[in-house]
Amino acid sequence: MTNQRQEVKMLQGLETILLKENFGEAIPEEYIVRENPRTIVHRHTYGGLSRFFGGLAESVLWGTVCLNQNCKWSDIWLPPRVHCPDCWEAMEWVPIDARGAKVYTHSTINLPGAGFMLTTPCPLISVEIRGVCTKFMSYLSKFGENEPYIGMPVKPVFQKDNPTYTILDISWVPKNSD
Repeated sequence: MTNQRQEVKMLQGLETILLKENFGEAIPEEYIVRENPRTIVHRHTYGGLSRFFGGLAESVLWGTVCLNQNCKWSDIWLPPRVHCPDCWEAMEWVPIDARGAKVYTHSTINLPGAGFMLTTPCPLISVEIRGVCTKFMSYLSKFGENEPYIGMPVKPVFQKDNPTYTILDISWVPKNSD
């Protein structure tokens, strides 16, 4: 038997023992079982939307607007768009003044999905902001009894100390909160 074959046979024996320990079942000897340990590092780029996520870490809410005079869209888009969805021109960045923001609609989740590691219950909200033509989806990080409610004034809270550079770097609280 060659060294490579002996090594494969030995590995199969170890894997069979591990499988018996992990699954509590005997694995037929003729089955080939391979363990492929991996460490996955996922790199993601926000490309042209990087300014939005960087702004969250600096407590700035950025949107985009189309400056094409012939375009029907003159309001701010949030979340931002790199190109106008109507005329396809490049959009311009503008800071958003969230004063006067209010809950447009809401839903509360009690069982969040993977990757959404927030406390439960967690009120998800659509935020209406003056001058913004879209509703911004987010969540309330602080709320009281009978909150949220439609029309409730809210203000943004930014995670600046340890930003994740994800949409979770912004949340909302009732406007009368400290």
